[in-house]
Amino acid sequence: MSAAIENHELGGQHVSDRIEELRIQDLHAFYGESHALHGIDLKVYQGELVTLLGRNGSGRTTTLRAIMGLIGHRTGSIMLKGEEIIHAQPHAIAHLGVGYCPEERGIFSRLSVEENLMLPPRVAPGGMSVEELYHMFPNLAERRRSQGTRLSGGEQQMLAMARILRTGANVLLLDEITEGLAPVIVDKLGDVLIDLKERGYTILLVEQNFRFAAPLADRHFIMDHGKVVACIQRDELESKQHIFDEYLSV
Repeated sequence: MSAAIENHELGGQHVSDRIEELRIQDLHAFYGESHALHGIDLKVYQGELVTLLGRNGSGRTTTLRAIMGLIGHRTGSIMLKGEEIIHAQPHAIAHLGVGYCPEERGIFSRLSVEENLMLPPRVAPGGMSVEELYHMFPNLAERRRSQGTRLSGGEQQMLAMARILRTGANVLLLDEITEGLAPVIVDKLGDVLIDLKERGYTILLVEQNFRFAAPLADRHFIMDHGKVVACIQRDELESKQHIFDEYLSV
């Protein structure tokens, strides 16, 4: 990461008392012959919510998949909780407390809400109980006997997130969780993210809806052509608006 981006990332603050949850250095990723990530550098501290912003094709989803070990050809370094995982398999990464919610959600559509919640294995201590999740997502409590195919898009998204929280994961990789959802559901997901952040979860959020992401995130990493080109602090949103305009406007 360039010195300028590094300074933005730290915001001029002393960070010796912050626990580094995730450190990515010079990460390259390939889909066959296609070179998708071109040397990603970023850090995420414990309890932070950070976003990956950028146009379609900028490498945001690929970054999440690379962290989760779902891309076979990766080079560079991914340090998670002090452990190198660049060559680890997805199941081993999950057992370090990482939960991945893909854009396609991945629920078991033929099973009921409650059956979906009872299936995930405990990969780390601290997983939420089903009743805790019903308290966090009241919509799911009302639909606990409903088959996945009968859920709305918003309810499916809630269920996908609840399944991750059931496992004990405390590092959450969330990909476009608001896409196509009604505003009332988007607001509810925002409340959930605030709650999780207050509980100490570390969240890396890929999001197109900047209005949703802006008030939630501590920092915004902006990606372009497989690289991180800027890191903007929450209190820099107004002064750095020209950067958002340059890299996010259509």
